[in-house]
Amino acid sequence: MALQYDLVVIGSGPGGYVAAIRASQLGLKVGVVERESLGGICLNWGCIPTKALLKSAQVFEYLNHAGDYGLKAEGVGYDFGAVIQRSRGVADGMSKGINFLFKKNKIDVVSGTGKLLAPGKVEVTKADGGKETVEAKSIILATGARSRELPALPIDGKKIIGYRQAMVLPALPKRLVVVGSGAIGVEFAYFYRTMGSEVTVVEYLPRIVPVEDEEVSRQMEKSFKKIGVNVLTSAEVTKVDTAGEGCNVTIKTAKGEQQIACDVVLSAAGVVTNLENLGLEELGIKVEKGRVLVDDFYQTNVPGIFAIGDIVPGPALAHVASAEGIICVEKIAGHHPEPLNYQNIPGCTYASPEIASVGLTEEEAKKQGYDILVGKFPFSASGKASAGGVKDGFVKVIFDKKYGEWLGAHMIGSNVTEMIAEVVVARKLETTGHEIIKAVHPHPTMSEAVMEAAAAAYGEVIHL
Repeated sequence: MALQYDLVVIGSGPGGYVAAIRASQLGLKVGVVERESLGGICLNWGCIPTKALLKSAQVFEYLNHAGDYGLKAEGVGYDFGAVIQRSRGVADGMSKGINFLFKKNKIDVVSGTGKLLAPGKVEVTKADGGKETVEAKSIILATGARSRELPALPIDGKKIIGYRQAMVLPALPKRLVVVGSGAIGVEFAYFYRTMGSEVTVVEYLPRIVPVEDEEVSRQMEKSFKKIGVNVLTSAEVTKVDTAGEGCNVTIKTAKGEQQIACDVVLSAAGVVTNLENLGLEELGIKVEKGRVLVDDFYQTNVPGIFAIGDIVPGPALAHVASAEGIICVEKIAGHHPEPLNYQNIPGCTYASPEIASVGLTEEEAKKQGYDILVGKFPFSASGKASAGGVKDGFVKVIFDKKYGEWLGAHMIGSNVTEMIAEVVVARKLETTGHEIIKAVHPHPTMSEAVMEAAAAAYGEVIHL
C-alpha cells in the first residue's frame, strides 16, 4: 500500500527541507523524497562547504601577513588534504543537523529518486531498483540544479571539472583556469590563488562579477590582480586539449587567440535545472527556458503540484528557495502569505574582498528613469577597516531623489555579506535615506559605512 501524506516534497535542499519543516509546523503530515544527502547541493556541495574552504584560505592569508599586525608566524604551511577534510566535516555536520530537524518535526524521509505519476502520486525508485508509491494531497518539486556544461568544456571530473570536483581535488593544482566569474568562479579563484595555485579567470562578458554594479566589478578586478589572479574579460574558451599530461586551453580574446597551459579547468559558467525524468511532460506541466512556470504561490498549471527554488524563474539562490518554500506551504495550509518581492533579494559572493548587493545598480536606476542620489563611502576612511587591515572596498548606496526611496546598495569589502541585511530590512520597511542617517550606528564598525554612504548621498557625510 502507498505511503500517505498531506504533502510530499521531492528534494531536500534549502528549498525542500525548509518547506517540509514549515509544513510540519503548520500541522501537515510530510514526506521528503531525497536521492542523495539531506540538505541538497547547498549544504553538501555548495554554500556551506565552500565557506569552510574559504575560511581556511583566509586564515592562511592572515598567517602569511602576520607581519602586517606586528606578529611573527614562521614555517607557515598547510595540509591540503586536511583543508578538504575539514570542509567535508562541516558539510556532514550540517546534513546530520537536517536529519535531526526532520526527526524533531516528525518528517519522513523516503530515500530514492522521485517521479510524478499523476496529481497526488509519486513513484520513488530506490538505489537497488525497487519502486515505491507515495501519495499526497500536495506535491512540491524542489529538485535544484547542477553545473552547466559548455560545448567547449565537457566535464570529465578530472581535468575539466565542475564545482563538486573543485571541492575535493586530491592535490592543489599548480595552474588552474576558471571559466566564468560569477559567485562560484570568483570564490574558487580566490581560494586556489590564496592556497598557491596560478589562476586565470576567463569571463565572456566585458567585466568580472557581471551582475554587480560596475564599480564593484572594477574593484574586484583590482583586488584580484593585487593577489596575482590573471583576469581575461570579453574572452571565450573555444577548445581544451586534454590529450597531454595537463590541459592546453585555447582562449579567444579581443586581442586575438591565446593558449594557456594548466593542470585543471574549472567550468563555473552557471547552472542547469534538474527537470529530467520528473514526469513533467506526461502530466503536461508547463516549462519555459528550462524553468517550471508557477503562480505567485508556486502552484504549476496542474492543481496540487508546486515547484520552488532553482527550477522556477528567479535568482538561483539558497535563501530565495527557502523563502519560496515557506510561502508555498503557508498557502497550501490555508494561510494568506504575501508574494515574494524579487526586487529585494540580496546577493552575496564570499571571496576576499566579499561582495554583497541588493536592488538596482546605478546603471539600472538611470535606465528606469529615476533621478538619483548616489553616495559612496570607502573603507579606506573607516577606522574599523584600518584597525583590521582591510581597507579595500566601499559601500555604495542609491536613492530616488524625489521620494528618498532606497533603490539599491552595493558593497565590496571585508564582512559586507553580514552588512547587507540592514539594507534588505530597510527597503522592506520603505525606509528613506534620512532615516538611515539619523539611525545611530555603532562606532567603530564596518557597518557604519552604510550610514556614512547614505550621508554622502545627501551631502552630509562627516568622515570624507
